[in-house]
Amino acid sequence: MPTREAVQMAREKGLDLVEVAPNAQPPVCRIMDFGKYAFEQAKRERDARKNQKTIEIKTLRLRPKTSDYHEGFKVKQARQWLAEGAKVKVMILFKGRELYVSADSARQQLLDVVNALSDVAVVEQRPDIEGKTMFMMLAPIGSKPPATGKPQPQPQPAGNKLAEQGKTERA
Repeated sequence: MPTREAVQMAREKGLDLVEVAPNAQPPVCRIMDFGKYAFEQAKRERDARKNQKTIEIKTLRLRPKTSDYHEGFKVKQARQWLAEGAKVKVMILFKGRELYVSADSARQQLLDVVNALSDVAVVEQRPDIEGKTMFMMLAPIGSKPPATGKPQPQPQPAGNKLAEQGKTERA
């Protein structure tokens, strides 16, 4: 349909001529109330934003020389955050040359935190070193499967029973 006819039809109906697909050959247009369309689009976006769940990330800061007693307080606080549904980023901060001296003990400290929280959390990101900080991410159980080094078993397709038993068929 020629553009002039489409514009004339839209004006007669009191609506707008809106180009829907400008890259198509020929370009696709639609006769609609653009103000109403824009309002409904904005309303859909608002509802989507309202229903969107934001995940809060809490940070647990430790040092390589943090005592077991004080570490217990931090683990208790992390347990509370995980129960509320927040993710917990456990950080061990190094000063000076501590990173080179006590990296293994810091990794063990992170593993101790994981063991203490194993009933309420799974490791989402394994311990990693970034600059002078070693960190890992914990998520509440049920939000993501645990990060293990083992590959997940793949379902096997049903096949020839002889092939499954390791035997070959002779003709």
